[in-house]
Amino acid sequence: MKVIVTVIGTDKVGIIAAVTAALAKEDVNILDVSQTIMQGAFTMMLLAQLPATSDFAAFKAAMAQTGSEIGVTIQVARQEIFTAMHQL
Repeated sequence: MKVIVTVIGTDKVGIIAAVTAALAKEDVNILDVSQTIMQGAFTMMLLAQLPATSDFAAFKAAMAQTGSEIGVTIQVARQEIFTAMHQL
């Protein structure tokens, strides 16, 4: 399953490292990524492929926990739902 992961928070050292380590722990492959810092606000959006055996709810909870631990907000959406929500 493909998912969209968004990360938003105040910029600081280690955000990308922590997020990618959490993804690697879940055996998630990053397919595309965009990251920027706007006036001290860190933003990252990535497209990722979860393993076929992944539990989406558990993955979403694990990523939210990682975000809480590093002081950012991490949200996960199924790619097909994200795409449908943003099409006119």
